Amino acid sequence: MITDPFFYLCAIPAILLYGMAKGGLGGGIAIVSVPLMSLSVSPVTAAAILLPILVAMDFVAIWSFRGQWSKINLKYTLPGAIAGIVVGAFTFRYLSEDAIRIMIGLISVAFCLDYWIKLKRKSNTKRPPSVTRGTFWGSIAGFTSFGIHAGGPPISIYMLPQQLEKKMLMGTFAMFFMVVNLVKVIPYAWLGQFDHSNLMTSLVLVPLAPVGVRLGYYCLQRLDETIIYRLCYFFLMVIGLKLLWDGLIA
Repeated sequence: MITDPFFYLCAIPAILLYGMAKGGLGGGIAIVSVPLMSLSVSPVTAAAILLPILVAMDFVAIWSFRGQWSKINLKYTLPGAIAGIVVGAFTFRYLSEDAIRIMIGLISVAFCLDYWIKLKRKSNTKRPPSVTRGTFWGSIAGFTSFGIHAGGPPISIYMLPQQLEKKMLMGTFAMFFMVVNLVKVIPYAWLGQFDHSNLMTSLVLVPLAPVGVRLGYYCLQRLDETIIYRLCYFFLMVIGLKLLWDGLIA
């Protein structure tokens, strides 16, 4: 088990933020977790430690949003996500984490700028679910989620323009990532990322999972739907810029 106090100084807020994202503040903010933990351990180790904790968070989130998810969107996105995970597993040893960061960062920033321009022009209309877009963004989310748990921005790009009711939006995110993270356990184990040290560290940190999710859910209950969407786009923009910066200066 990791005993370095600096690791826990980074890991505890990272896990609480991830849980709050799952509980109601949107997936964008969750991306800071792996980079934050990577201040003290390698990104690969951080991702391995986080995965069992994420699975625990997913079950709490599913219970919180029970029955409140869009079945049609899950039908359109999950097959692509599973395919993206498979591609990520077989290309794992050849992946450049910085290239993934740059790609997600560029897409996220461009998406947010487009949203704000349309909002200013009052031309931001709802987009219906789409099997083509759902499969595409689902596959990108699965691929990026496998490497650095960065599936939030791609799936947000697909989901946010639909302007779903806030609990339906977060419930769909919760169910999507529960399936994605459970599927990821298989290739993570196959690649040997769950060694004794990582698993024991995850076990020590897992009690934080329900705390973070319920904090996020508490905030969701008390915030207006417009604020929730603005927070989602804001965090998506900030994290997109951070990923761009991290990838370019590496």
